[in-house]
Amino acid sequence: MTDLTKHDLGQYTVGDVIAQRELHFTRDSLVRYAGASGDFNPIHYRDDIAHEVGLPGVLAHGMLTMGAAIQPVIDALGDPGRVVEYQVKFTRPVVVDPQSGADVSVTAKIGQVADENGIGRIDLEVIYEGKAVLGKAQVRARFAV
Repeated sequence: MTDLTKHDLGQYTVGDVIAQRELHFTRDSLVRYAGASGDFNPIHYRDDIAHEVGLPGVLAHGMLTMGAAIQPVIDALGDPGRVVEYQVKFTRPVVVDPQSGADVSVTAKIGQVADENGIGRIDLEVIYEGKAVLGKAQVRARFAV
């Protein structure tokens, strides 16, 4: 894998990895995201409330996970304006331990080469504890610079 910043992705084929990243979420990450987003639902910072509603612990915000997962793709594209569409299905929560946090891995692969309009698809594998946390995570983007 090479540095793809501001590169034309048209040279890649289906299945080629264009970006990988390990994300580490901490409780501090959740507090910062809550402040930025205005989402102060206590399931994102209070263990007692999370357990009271049947959750295994404090959860990372879904939109935090979604937003962090696309960043490696944006870095590879070199310009967020090249993203045409981004969709995911939330399939599993990310439980953020108060001491160790939570580690999430992101792998971005070419899912469909660019069409006649220069738009292709990048598929994301977003994994926490060996299982996908975002399903059908797909980015449609302009592959050419």
